Amino acid sequence: MSLQLQAEPVLEATLSRGGQMAELFLEHSQTLTVAMDDGQVEKVLGGVDRGAGLRLIFDLRTAFAYGNDLSQEGLLPLAARLSDLAGGPSPAPAPQPAGPPGLVAEVLKPLQGRDTTGKVQWVKAAEAAARDLDPRIRQVRVVYLERRQEVRVVNSLGVDVQDLRTYILMAVHCQAEDNGLVQTGYEAVGGLMGLELFDQQDPQEVARRAARRAILCLEADPAPGGAMPVVLHADAGGTMIHEAVGHGLEADLVNEGMSVYAGRVGQQVASELITVVDDATLPARRGSYGYDDEGVPSRRNVLIENGVLRRYMQDRLSAMKQEAEPTGNGRRESYRHRPVPRMTNTMIAPGADDPEAIIRQTPEGLLVKKMGGGQVNTLNGDFVFEVSEGYLLQDGRIGPPVRGATLTGNGPQVLMDIDRLGSDLGFGIGTCGKDGQGAPVADAQPTLRIPRLVVGGLHG
Repeated sequence: MSLQLQAEPVLEATLSRGGQMAELFLEHSQTLTVAMDDGQVEKVLGGVDRGAGLRLIFDLRTAFAYGNDLSQEGLLPLAARLSDLAGGPSPAPAPQPAGPPGLVAEVLKPLQGRDTTGKVQWVKAAEAAARDLDPRIRQVRVVYLERRQEVRVVNSLGVDVQDLRTYILMAVHCQAEDNGLVQTGYEAVGGLMGLELFDQQDPQEVARRAARRAILCLEADPAPGGAMPVVLHADAGGTMIHEAVGHGLEADLVNEGMSVYAGRVGQQVASELITVVDDATLPARRGSYGYDDEGVPSRRNVLIENGVLRRYMQDRLSAMKQEAEPTGNGRRESYRHRPVPRMTNTMIAPGADDPEAIIRQTPEGLLVKKMGGGQVNTLNGDFVFEVSEGYLLQDGRIGPPVRGATLTGNGPQVLMDIDRLGSDLGFGIGTCGKDGQGAPVADAQPTLRIPRLVVGGLHG
């Protein structure tokens, strides 16, 4: 790694007028974006970004500054400005030197193993594959993203660690139209890995899956509305657990009184079937890393165990406020951002039921194969989600596809109501937005059944 700097003078200057902790986050990133829309390559953008974020925690508050100059001469003026805010000594936490990383990421095929022209060809081939699937595919957008991020975190508690992260992503969005009816389909693949992603996922097949979903919705009947059993297939990914539950378990929202789970550690908050885990140590997953952005080793955190709330996801500041320990969930988009508690790879752990038996033993209702976007109120857990691929269940069998369905409910209540939990596990990926910054994440769940949930439809 190339982030060499004698950091101690900068940290000492930051703490010269008091404070609980000083921290220096150094970053060197290389990125490439290729985007193709409506038959045209509209963007091929590569670049290098290098900078430092300097943070002072004092009186359980944060002062933060950043810049592109990684020399002592460039950072000491920032340290002086932050130190002026401290207002006197404050008790500091005990030293917390970091242990070994929770994950040592392995890249089998480095991003540099193929030139940019070849990556543009992948995007073009994916776009053509989607269009060739059906003449009703009218618009296709394909985006390829890669990022090689080197980070170093040094703080006044004795931490000095480095991490190297290689992220790759391809996403395809298709729009289909027939007689004035427009429907969309989306598919994305990626993770903490190199170009070996495309040994596992053919870019053209990724595009075809997005196109098939758009055509399926175009041909589907409008979804019925009303309260009914809902089976979430493992292929749906863990959008519901991420949005409806996960954000409420982030400790900053708990501290702000913005979470329905505030003050409930040790209480039953879900069915005994339910165990919720956040795990940044999973190899090759999009939310994984060796150290978080505060130098805490990544780890597997059991948040809810057999229905009982065990802990929240903590960064260093929230942990200080709760007199808890950091959980390796302090994340930031770049050196320009301060860290906040964030999810990584969040999932409902698999159960014991045969996934196919769950469907057979649900005489009627809705089967959700893919979730769309949605909205969640973390204060009370209420949510509304779109269904991007759904089917009616009829006599315990998968029936015709439906379009336009939404799921409306309450996250904590849904966790209480789940009565069947499959032995499978399916992952989804995304970029989670919070406090104006994005973080790569994955989410997962097994096939599960909610006995009664309000489904919004286009008729019924």
